[in-house]
Amino acid sequence: MTLKQASQLLDSHQYPTDTERLIASHGDYTIDLPNGTETLEEVFNRVGNETYESSQQAQEAMYNGLSSKAIGRRHYSDRDPTTMGTFGPDQISF
Repeated sequence: MTLKQASQLLDSHQYPTDTERLIASHGDYTIDLPNGTETLEEVFNRVGNETYESSQQAQEAMYNGLSSKAIGRRHYSDRDPTTMGTFGPDQISF
């Protein structure tokens, strides 16, 4: 399941709810991530026991609970600052 599908799944849940109920209802669903998979149970266990008044709050908790499997290259940015004393690369227009 994609993250978008997981968000839609959380939309279908009845609110207010808490972490334990979300895990009981949807914890066995597996999310496909760029560097592996995680179940919703693993994700929500990282967040801790919370009460969610809406699906938006549950979705934000899900995104916050994702591990480093959800990101591409760790510690990489193509937005590194220009070294002091240089002017950096020329701007490129696409």
